[in-house]
Amino acid sequence: MLRIGLTGGIGAGKSTVAAMLARRGAVVVDADEIAREVVAPGGPAYEAVVARFGAGVLGPDGAIDRPALARVAFSDAAALADLNAITHPVIGAVLLERLVSLDSVAPGRLGSAGGGDGDGGTGVVAAVIPLLGPAHVDSLRLRAVVVVDCPIGVAVRRLVEGRGMTEEDAMARVAAQPSREERNALADYVVDNSSSSEDLAAQVDALWAWLHTLSAQP
Repeated sequence: MLRIGLTGGIGAGKSTVAAMLARRGAVVVDADEIAREVVAPGGPAYEAVVARFGAGVLGPDGAIDRPALARVAFSDAAALADLNAITHPVIGAVLLERLVSLDSVAPGRLGSAGGGDGDGGTGVVAAVIPLLGPAHVDSLRLRAVVVVDCPIGVAVRRLVEGRGMTEEDAMARVAAQPSREERNALADYVVDNSSSSEDLAAQVDALWAWLHTLSAQP
């Protein structure tokens, strides 16, 4: 199987690219989805997050209000560091466990496991990791890193128009992540998502062809 890392800054469109890869037959394991699971009530990081940030980040149902938590964490570097220290090790452990569990799945079955309508024959598993760094490449045994990239101004506009963030909040989220230069330095393949949806689809087609070629190499 071909195990790749898929990353990009907030607002770059990595989730869109992940969904497009899934439709072509890839299996997608999303660290953001795991992040939601581990802080849900009863999750392995829930109690520690509540202990650190208090009842003010809880909704009426006792679940963590993620936007409220984000407002606190992304406005204070120390708070963000504390949140990452609590959640990242747990997310990483669950992510690795799920990737390893796919090792026993025959490559020809991976397309159906990912819910895609592609041929599934490449056995591509895409780990979507927003803050992917060099350590992930080694610890998760990633064969390649794909970066979804766009200018900061485009990303901020998408966050404001598509997610209802204020420009100040959007800029704070962007600033808390690695720079474009840092992400692209890790890339084996870059998808430019600064134009139209049609252009993005053509680029993902080209990426899928490249993954086919890569999967055939020893």
